[in-house]
Amino acid sequence: MIDNITLNRVELRGRIGQDPRIANVGDSCVARFSIATSEIYKDRNGDLKEETTWHNIAAWNGRNIADFSTLRKGVPVSVVGRIRNVKYTSTEGEDRQYMEILATRLSIMDISGEQPS
Repeated sequence: MIDNITLNRVELRGRIGQDPRIANVGDSCVARFSIATSEIYKDRNGDLKEETTWHNIAAWNGRNIADFSTLRKGVPVSVVGRIRNVKYTSTEGEDRQYMEILATRLSIMDISGEQPS
C-alpha cells in the first residue's frame, strides 16, 4: 500500500558548477553535475551575507530532461526531482555514501530566471 502522507520532492534553481559528466548506461545515458543555489541573509550585526549550497544532480535522458548537449558550466537551470542516498564501496574497501537529486524534470532558464515556455 502506498503511503499518501510522505513526499520526497525537491525543486531547485541554480547554476551548473562544472560541465556534466555524461555516461552511457545500456540504451540510455545519465548526466551528473552539481548546481549552486545561494541565499542572502542578514547576520546578527545587520551585515548582508551570502550562503551557497552545492547539490549533486543525476539526470537520465528521456525523462522530461532537456538535451544534455546544452548543459554546461554556468548555465542557469531549474531542477525538480527527489533526494536519494547513494551508497558504494570505495576502491580502498570503505563504505561511503552521498546524497543526490534524481532529476525528473530539468529545464534551462533564460537570463531573467524564468523558464522558457
